[in-house]
Amino acid sequence: MIMKGKKGLIVGVANNKSIAYGIAKACKAQGAELAFTFLNEQLEKRVRPIADEFESKIVYELDINNPKHLSKLTESLERDFGKIDFVVHSVAFAPRDALKGGLIDTTREDFNIALETSAYSLISLTAACMPVMNDGGSILALSYLGGAKFIPHYNVMGVAKAALESSVRYLAVDCGKRNIRVNAISAGPIKTLSASGIGDFRMILNWNEANSPLSRNVTTDEVGNSGMYLLSDLSTAVTGEIHYVDNGYNAMGMALATKDKEGKTTLIWDEKNK
Repeated sequence: MIMKGKKGLIVGVANNKSIAYGIAKACKAQGAELAFTFLNEQLEKRVRPIADEFESKIVYELDINNPKHLSKLTESLERDFGKIDFVVHSVAFAPRDALKGGLIDTTREDFNIALETSAYSLISLTAACMPVMNDGGSILALSYLGGAKFIPHYNVMGVAKAALESSVRYLAVDCGKRNIRVNAISAGPIKTLSASGIGDFRMILNWNEANSPLSRNVTTDEVGNSGMYLLSDLSTAVTGEIHYVDNGYNAMGMALATKDKEGKTTLIWDEKNK
């Protein structure tokens, strides 16, 4: 098994439909030992059953914006695991009001919250985990196309994802001195808890399904397998990359078709229109 003997930390799993869950599932299937974190008491009730499912008793409270929690995390990992081999950063947040209207309507407070939680947290988490990471380790963040291009209703989260992706490249150099890799996956849209806050999300799903080269939406299992690859020794020469797992949608420069809310497809371009 590819991940046999590997130990890793999953930060930000919300439920069994989240991308972090898919990555954890793929890593566990390949023999990895896992530790998990939860933000608060409400989320602890969701995370502990997931940890049990993956035969893990190691679950930590972690507010990613709390320096004391991060300091304690380093100590806890060293106590429970000694050293770890990989970290999954699946943390993003913007106040609901910041996802309404346009980016120009974003308040300074909401901007700072979104950037600190969604981008700076990768830097602070990496700094906390580096002292307990093995040589050849891997850190993986989760991004979205909205960080590279305009996506309706994504607003300040697009700016935060752009900062996250840039942080991946700079951290790859910092961590490369320790032979630790840093990458991100930019997954296609998936019905997750965080996606529920994005307006017209069903339209985004329909549009991606109609216009991606593979004519479907990506699954958490598919993203999970790609994540496992980037965390494993199969990708020892890959770092500083934003790896798209979106059925090729990011490669498209022009729409092929539209889909309405009922799923009916209307072709915009086909062989007849050449």
